[in-house]
Amino acid sequence: MRTLLLLLSLVVASVSLLTWVRAPNYVWTWKLAILAGEFGHWLVLLPLGLAAAIACGPADAGRSVGLVLCVVATAGFLRPVVSARRLAATLPRGLQEAFGGPGAGTSGLDLLRLYRGRPVPGVRVVTETFAQPEGEDLKLDFYAPAQAGGTPRPCVVVIHGGGWDGGDRAQLAAWNARLVAQGYAVAAVSYRLAPRWIWPAQRDDVLAALAWLKAHAVRLQVDPTRFVLLGRSAGGQLATAVGYGARDPALRGVIALYAPHDMPFAWSVSREDDALNSVNLMRQYFGGPPDTPARLALYESASGQLLARPDSPPTLLVHGEPDTLAWHRHSERLTARLQEHGVPHYYLRLPWATHGFDFNPDGPGGQLAGQAIGKFLADITR
Repeated sequence: MRTLLLLLSLVVASVSLLTWVRAPNYVWTWKLAILAGEFGHWLVLLPLGLAAAIACGPADAGRSVGLVLCVVATAGFLRPVVSARRLAATLPRGLQEAFGGPGAGTSGLDLLRLYRGRPVPGVRVVTETFAQPEGEDLKLDFYAPAQAGGTPRPCVVVIHGGGWDGGDRAQLAAWNARLVAQGYAVAAVSYRLAPRWIWPAQRDDVLAALAWLKAHAVRLQVDPTRFVLLGRSAGGQLATAVGYGARDPALRGVIALYAPHDMPFAWSVSREDDALNSVNLMRQYFGGPPDTPARLALYESASGQLLARPDSPPTLLVHGEPDTLAWHRHSERLTARLQEHGVPHYYLRLPWATHGFDFNPDGPGGQLAGQAIGKFLADITR
């Protein structure tokens, strides 16, 4: 029994360390990192229970080792909550300084919400076809807010992730419903996927969705002068590339979560042996490596960091430092470029979070991201 308890303590402590370090390059360890980072406030019960069981045994070296492992696990699982509380104290002021707005507002980590969650409001969702490139139906899901007096609302255009060769517009739909509850319309859009379709087909599809929404703004009760692009992972790359490249005054802002923004740089740090074989993903997306002038130009045209200008829309970036699938340096480098051009921006860096941390919208990372997105939208669409 003592051996089993020690083994379990070692396993639990190892999982908890994923809130401190990047997970090894396997999909299953990445998923464990999400579990440790965004559900650690539940998992902490494991080392506490193991510690109680080990403490009942004889006082020897085995007990000491087991208790140390349980202390390590407890600290690892509680790290996201402690770090999130510290970040929450400075987040409102940082956002207010970056984007202006009527005031800093209030923020904070809701400890009860970590455990009980928050109900997802009911929302009317209508699926529409917005384009048919080469006979392929492209659809969007329109989440309509309850309109007060028919007042046109700002619209958040959500671009899904999935490595450019997968994913769909139904990803993380609970986030869309919560945005609607805050008074925004939401359009979750599809785009053509690699390897059948290479860039810039995806850019053209997002632009087509924007054009369709503007053309149907009256029927949808959307304000055609107030759009915001929100993308995660591959969708975040699309959000910054389209948002900065279109130079459309109707695009009031861009939100990108854990995304790459300089595609030649992304190629230079990609590896075949990482969790997603990022070399293959980029070959599919662009039709090959950036080894010719024409293909290098494709990579550059997909790079929000290279497209940024002083008149680019205000930007909110969110990235976890130990992200396994997309290096946080992507967001750091874009932040430096936006600073250079004087573009209003804010980079929310989460020290414990990995790729897809917002899978749990009520976890430490989910709560902070939700607060940042809410304040950002309120400031730039007012």
